[in-house]
Amino acid sequence: MDSDQQQTGLDWFRAAVPYVAAHRDRTMVIAIAGEAAQAPEFPALLRDIAQLRALGPRVVLVHGARPQIEARLRERGLTPRYAQGLRVTDAQALEAVCDAAGRLRLHIEGLLSRNLGSPSVAGTRLRVASGNFVTARPLGVRGGVDFQFTGEVRRVDTLAIQRLLDDGQIVLLSPLGYSPTGEVFNLSGEDVATQVALALKADKLVFLTEAGPLRDEHHDTLAQLTVPAAERILAGDQPLPEELANHLRSAVEVCSIRDLRVHLVDRHVDGGLLIELFSRRGIGTLVSREPVERLRAATMDDVGGIFDLIQPLESEGILVRRSREHLELEVDCFQVLVADGLIIGTAALYAFPEVGTVEIACLALHPDYRGGGRGDQILEHMEALALKRGHRRVFVLTTRTAQWFQERDYRPGSVTDLPPGRQALYNQARNSRVFVKDLA
Repeated sequence: MDSDQQQTGLDWFRAAVPYVAAHRDRTMVIAIAGEAAQAPEFPALLRDIAQLRALGPRVVLVHGARPQIEARLRERGLTPRYAQGLRVTDAQALEAVCDAAGRLRLHIEGLLSRNLGSPSVAGTRLRVASGNFVTARPLGVRGGVDFQFTGEVRRVDTLAIQRLLDDGQIVLLSPLGYSPTGEVFNLSGEDVATQVALALKADKLVFLTEAGPLRDEHHDTLAQLTVPAAERILAGDQPLPEELANHLRSAVEVCSIRDLRVHLVDRHVDGGLLIELFSRRGIGTLVSREPVERLRAATMDDVGGIFDLIQPLESEGILVRRSREHLELEVDCFQVLVADGLIIGTAALYAFPEVGTVEIACLALHPDYRGGGRGDQILEHMEALALKRGHRRVFVLTTRTAQWFQERDYRPGSVTDLPPGRQALYNQARNSRVFVKDLA
């Protein structure tokens, strides 16, 4: 490995560390389709899931089995029957369902067991547990169709699953459910994953999709969606692949009931699951009840994050150096832009009430989040905050971003335009330019 590759790996690791800490002991439900098990890269995917568990999250893995069931039916000379988008499962089909799901579960357990002993996760003592944790009920007759042994989730044994997760085990669930009278029902893997995530009050529900990423009209991956935005897509004229539409409906359902995050990740991308969960940009679509990014007042707990964010800009001479102690003293002046629990932007507001003026200072964004209007979002937020506090004029000092502020209606000023107290602190060596704006 050359030095450039080493540096790239080191940079990725450093960027991932905050996410490792944020995801530790969090419950994640991961859903994979049966098609994934037929792909040559399936062992690598399960290795990623094993590595994910080794990093600290509590993992429930739910698998589908549609192509495996179809194959078992063909072997028996049976024709698959569908109605209203659901499989009609008679007694003969149920035998094929149990055979396919059981074989696939054992296959997954075997691959996970092998991966748990690999050098990348060896010594972690991870185990895989399966069981009759899902109680089901029959769909019954719908639209004149008797679905027979096709069912839906009735109840999840959360206590049993939690005990296994507490013990550090990966819980593996098949698309089967059991009635209190001992009957077996064929379930939708989507339904199992969704209801288990709700019952466990999981932090994340991840769908590893076969249809690729969810894209906008420009064919770019949609990185984030709120529930209303997802509902608009589902109600829109642009048709979605059936799988993506189902995942998006599930995301809307769970996010409307509980405040959790749903990720739609392209299964075909090597390492896509880890990239989505442990990098700032990710590769998939994150659906949430509220916007993932939000601006709020900084607290003492944010000092470390602010310090780490602005330190590179201070080293380049773009921002004035501030020590941790300085930030602790002035933390009440700061606002932070937070994404998934991490600080990605910040700015400070320093008031000079004797002249009714405020300074907007230390406006910074993490490099991975520059663009997309976030700088404007922070600036507008700070201006609105100044107005709310009764200030009609703001000023900024900058050495590198003069044009950016001028494009936002800031006019050039001079040191004499600064409040007397700020003039006394002006650093002649930096020779910062002064820009002023009168607020409406």
